[in-house]
Amino acid sequence: MERSTHPRPAPRPREAFSRRSVIAVLAIYLSPWTAASSQAQEQGAKTMNHYATQKSISDAVDGGGLLVVAQWEAKPGEADRIAGILDRFLPEAQREDGVKLFLISRATDNPAQFLFYELFRDEAAFKAHQESAHFKTYIAGEALPLLAKRERAQYAML
Repeated sequence: MERSTHPRPAPRPREAFSRRSVIAVLAIYLSPWTAASSQAQEQGAKTMNHYATQKSISDAVDGGGLLVVAQWEAKPGEADRIAGILDRFLPEAQREDGVKLFLISRATDNPAQFLFYELFRDEAAFKAHQESAHFKTYIAGEALPLLAKRERAQYAML
């Protein structure tokens, strides 16, 4: 197989989203009336969605911040174990001083997939989050070894 000699463009570590687009996405993401949400409720699936009102979403994104979106996929047979770890981790993460919004969801069509939507006051708050005891214990210590895939992107709020 021949490799291309053309250099790839450097990845952009941060993308910018407008405050309005984040509110619109969150309104859809958090809506308890989405088809996926109602289907999951009918099937008795446990989700880690935390619903919020439009006002609380607006309050969270007011003043900007650092948005981190992560996607995880569990190794075969480990999804429920990861969900249990995240159930213990989430309340502690949501109480952090620099956290404006912290949501974790589990896909209804593939329970091995998890989506994180995290809004931090700034880069320092995100760094403090990663240095917290609960992050080190639950995420780095327990959950990450159970993952087949982990992707994360950072966005600057406009």
